[in-house]
Amino acid sequence: MSKVVLVTGASSGIGNSIATFLQSKGYRVYGTSRNPKNSASFSFEMIALDVLKVATIQQAVAYIIKKEGNLDVLINNAGMGITGPIEDTPTDEMRKVFDTNLFGAIDVMKAVLPQMRKQKSGIIINITSIAGYMGLPFRGLYSASKGALELITEATSMEVKNLGIRVISVAPGDFATNIAAGRYHTPVFEKSAYKAPYQANLDLMDAHVQGGLDPIEMAKTVYQIMNTTNPKIHYKVGGFMEKFSIVLKRILPDTIYQKLLMNHYKL
Repeated sequence: MSKVVLVTGASSGIGNSIATFLQSKGYRVYGTSRNPKNSASFSFEMIALDVLKVATIQQAVAYIIKKEGNLDVLINNAGMGITGPIEDTPTDEMRKVFDTNLFGAIDVMKAVLPQMRKQKSGIIINITSIAGYMGLPFRGLYSASKGALELITEATSMEVKNLGIRVISVAPGDFATNIAAGRYHTPVFEKSAYKAPYQANLDLMDAHVQGGLDPIEMAKTVYQIMNTTNPKIHYKVGGFMEKFSIVLKRILPDTIYQKLLMNHYKL
């Protein structure tokens, strides 16, 4: 029997690439979005799930288990972007990104773990970000939310390993997706102390996404992890300099690393 896979946030971007690729490899894939539309245009079944509403998470998971009898893999991909200076960004928007990227992902894990414990097997793959390994200017909230999910991955991995369940993170760098369209952008306020550098960095972020890798690379990595007997806890998928920046942070004094980042972001 082919394995049953749940991919959150599968209507577009990385989630859609992963779900489509795994379906083509013979997995029984269920994708989710808050409001599934044009379901016939997807090669996999799309169901409703909003990570901010626990009831919809529980309903989606229960539906899959009732239909399939098991749930083998969770790809925790649903998330949102946010940009803005810390001082200028509304605190309510900060809470929303953590509710989506961190607590939403945790709630989906909590929903699938009872079934995986019952099966004594399962794989949870949390899609984080290379940005989660460093505090990036004007993306601090996004970095923090994804960095927190990296640590939750580590902690949960140890808690459930002896139950036959693996919890893994995959951190993408810049990919050519529509993520920029779904971000919350703090407005560039006319009287803001950060007006000029923030606007310049918004333009830089959009250019990075447009020149990013093909999301199929993420799909191939996820497929490889699912077929690895003893997978690592953390994977990074991105350009050489994106991955090398994590190495540099580990070996350089923090003031020197900060200077490199500030030069890169023209600050």
